[in-house]
Amino acid sequence: MTPSTDMADLRAQRPDGRVRVREVFGIDSDLEVPAFPARDEHVPDVDPAYRFNRDVTLALLAGFAGNRRVLVQGLHGTGKSTHVEQVAARLNWPCVRVNLDGHISRLDLVGKDTVVVRDGRQVTEFQEGIVPWALQRPVALIFDEYDAGRPDVMFVIQRVLEQGGHFTLLDQNRVLRPHPFFRLFATANTLGLGNLNGLYHGAQRLNHAQIDRWNIVATLNYLPRDEEVAIVLARVPELDDERGRELAGRMVDLAALTRRGFAAGDLSTLMSPRTVISWAENLGIFRDPATAFRLSFLNKCDEAEQPIVAEYWQRCFGHELAAGA
Repeated sequence: MTPSTDMADLRAQRPDGRVRVREVFGIDSDLEVPAFPARDEHVPDVDPAYRFNRDVTLALLAGFAGNRRVLVQGLHGTGKSTHVEQVAARLNWPCVRVNLDGHISRLDLVGKDTVVVRDGRQVTEFQEGIVPWALQRPVALIFDEYDAGRPDVMFVIQRVLEQGGHFTLLDQNRVLRPHPFFRLFATANTLGLGNLNGLYHGAQRLNHAQIDRWNIVATLNYLPRDEEVAIVLARVPELDDERGRELAGRMVDLAALTRRGFAAGDLSTLMSPRTVISWAENLGIFRDPATAFRLSFLNKCDEAEQPIVAEYWQRCFGHELAAGA
């Protein structure tokens, strides 16, 4: 899908292959999902170490196969956006990810007039934003950090949440029809409830009428212990021996304690799987679990909470976390 691709050619593009979910995703299901026969520059790279959550994967596959709008909700570090990308990667489905931070404006999404040089003269030309660009293509558009978007931006998105809904470019007096294989996904930490626990500053309360337009809402929780250990070992293969597997198990156990401590109100932060992987990677640099742990997670904690985390360390590793280790 290069810039020179004709619109008629774009609308003719379709996923003419089929993927068997049981074979590709390892999920006990007879579902078959459309897939594109070849990859292009917008298809994410396949991560062979990625572990798929059954329910979330089926929800996302329903989005691809049935043109459902799917919102994935969960705590940070669970791999929500990556989950969508990895499903798309195995379907060869072009995918574009947009982070809805506070700097994304309505003009970024819809488009704006820009000055360009044509035949040596400056002329004004409308440049499409990401929404009309993706809407006209067989692309999976992911709105990351969906609950961090500004209110004016969110109402722009509301226009494309209706299946088959047309998108009006007011500046151009054009009405865009979505491509038959345009797909829309989003990820959020709070599901539009705002920053209730103080963990996600900048998260906005979302209009319930907009949340109601999402056909499927899936929740991605942290993985079971053995699966999280397997991911750590896949990311850091030098730990994949008897001693390394035991160490990775202790690391995941400590992370689980921080999550329980956060849920109980004892801690204001927690170790996500992303943090555990960073700890394991840093271990390869510092060659000391305690030093790597301190630099990967402990220094992020409130000073008053660090003794609690040190107690978790002692419970998992059987010795005290030495000061300045």
